[in-house]
Amino acid sequence: MPSDKEANPGGGRRIGEEKEMNGQDIHEQALIEKIRALPPERVSEVEDFVDFLLARNMDRRMVKAAAMLSEDAFRRVWDNTDDADYDRL
Repeated sequence: MPSDKEANPGGGRRIGEEKEMNGQDIHEQALIEKIRALPPERVSEVEDFVDFLLARNMDRRMVKAAAMLSEDAFRRVWDNTDDADYDRL
């Protein structure tokens, strides 16, 4: 039986994923080079902006998770015969 590396010589990547990863690596390298060309105070601004984007992304994931967790509770409140008349309006 072949080992994982023999069965998947891409090192865990799926077939066809190598191009995507190489393109991503090139994009990352270009971004790093642009950041290195900036003066130190601008690099600090870039870092602050990246931190902001990461925090915003985390906030959105938390809001989505909270909404998913509350769906069942709201469904019990909204889906009842007493409110059926309002649903038909």
